Amino acid sequence: MRFFDRVLLALAAALAVLPAWAAHGYALWGDLKYPAGFAHFDYVNPLAPRGGDLRLVSNSRASTFDKYNPFTIKGSAPSYLSDVMFDSLLVGSLDETGSGYGLLAEDVSVAADGLSATFKLRPQARFHDGSPVLAADVKHSYDTLMGPYTSPAYKTMLEDVAGIDVVDDLTVRYRFRKPNRELPLTVGGLPVFSRAWGMEGGKAKRFDQVVMDIPIGSGPYKIGPVRFGKDITYVRDPGYWARDLGVRRGMANFDRITVKIYKDNTARLEALKAGEFDLMRFFSAGDWARRVKGKRFDSGELFKGEFKHKLPSGFQSYVINIRRDKYKDVRVREALGLAMDYEWMNRQLFYGAYQRVVGLFGNTDCQASGVPSEPELALLEPWKEQVPAAAFGPMAQPPRTDEGSSLRGNLRRARDLLASAGWTIQDGVLRNAQGQAFVIEYLDSNEGGARVVTPWSRNLEKLGIRMNYRPVDYALYQQRLQRFEFDITTIAYGGTHSPGQEYADLFGSKAAQTEDSGNLTGISSPAVDALIARMVAAKTKSDFLPACRALERVIAHSHILIPQWSAPTHRMAFNQQRLARPAQMPPYVTGEAWALFTWWRR
Repeated sequence: MRFFDRVLLALAAALAVLPAWAAHGYALWGDLKYPAGFAHFDYVNPLAPRGGDLRLVSNSRASTFDKYNPFTIKGSAPSYLSDVMFDSLLVGSLDETGSGYGLLAEDVSVAADGLSATFKLRPQARFHDGSPVLAADVKHSYDTLMGPYTSPAYKTMLEDVAGIDVVDDLTVRYRFRKPNRELPLTVGGLPVFSRAWGMEGGKAKRFDQVVMDIPIGSGPYKIGPVRFGKDITYVRDPGYWARDLGVRRGMANFDRITVKIYKDNTARLEALKAGEFDLMRFFSAGDWARRVKGKRFDSGELFKGEFKHKLPSGFQSYVINIRRDKYKDVRVREALGLAMDYEWMNRQLFYGAYQRVVGLFGNTDCQASGVPSEPELALLEPWKEQVPAAAFGPMAQPPRTDEGSSLRGNLRRARDLLASAGWTIQDGVLRNAQGQAFVIEYLDSNEGGARVVTPWSRNLEKLGIRMNYRPVDYALYQQRLQRFEFDITTIAYGGTHSPGQEYADLFGSKAAQTEDSGNLTGISSPAVDALIARMVAAKTKSDFLPACRALERVIAHSHILIPQWSAPTHRMAFNQQRLARPAQMPPYVTGEAWALFTWWRR
């Protein structure tokens, strides 16, 4: 090769790795709120006193825990363990979306071609055992999470990551298979743990055998006293390496955080009233309206308040497993949704506390409305034969029983849809051409679920459909979901302002065939796969929004989810004599996380 050619090649290679982004953080669309060297996030009290304890209650359905490893598939880890024990390269702020600021990393740079992101670690970063956090630990954590013993969601979420290289002791470079604006945030948010975790006799145990080994993370808390089946206490690391960083100042103020475990909602509520713990977030509108009261509330010791947030509404839904033959026809699925009378339920059961879920991306810029825009139509057109025709029209809206509509009218529509799909009423029972009765098993692990499902079940009976309510303990519930052994259940899906590769785990064709994936519905559609890919690969917001809106239209018109409801506020009761809080709640935080990280003891 001539010298001149070699120079040109070297120059091209150098230009390829020049960063298009190099900063103290990373923003999905290039608009970080906080400058380099910022003192603290706006929503914390940087002078908050440190000390005392916070007593929380676990809102998990699991009645105990049997492992300290939150990343393996089997078993249940204690609530909040991942949040308080593991730091990551980047950490998001709670008053903006689509951004991450350096925590373990002091600098992040993204190559101009979008095919790599390089993180420079802070030399002062330390694990709980005092050892430094090194690039080799970051690589070890990634390799482990991508291994065979962790949730398949990691593999789906990170499938566009080609690998990770240790550049030097304090530098790692993630390589990407294709440009993806979200990937620097995704890999930057992965938990980092020590290579020494799970070592036994100088040899690393298989990761699924790392069960009760105390995690070696670098977060602000360690595991303290534990009473299995009753509670776990996290104790603040007095030497926490990041306590004075801008991304951590004013946070992790409690010396001890105790998470108590109760068998059911009634026991939790009575324990709160008895003063056994300090804070509880409420998900039951009935409890909130009728039972959150008593002498401690009357005296002012306990405070009951609603805090408005700007979180995505999510898409809590009845999930239909279309792997089952009787649910494969979209007309059948639409008919089931027509039998749900949400307006009656909101009046009679929920005290008007909720709003109806519509689509996947409610309360975000991704929410679709009206008819598709030209860019959306351009994305949908190639799949015209493979997506519901209705996706090309107005955005799907859940059926109503007010504003000129009625349950009777909806049930007539449902009857006609079922008949066109080959299901007719014979002797009061809905049957197919083979004479098989339409029977639904509704799987649940929540003791209060029957009350909410019963009105829907009564309406289905009018169509000749029998619903069998099947309550099971949480361990069996998890197992059946992992194996897709259910007809219909309820899942509270969290929303996001920046949907990305994780939606391939929820709706992708590959995930539909992967046990323990997030694709509970079983949808397998090349059109959905293509729209997710376009959403993930978008380089500008103007490319991104049509892709996520088109995806929402296809999912909504496929009727694989029957949308339920969401709350625009966090309903919380807490002991205001023991706890103090910042004046304003950041808009993009859950109630427990707000208390966990920014409150303090009076």
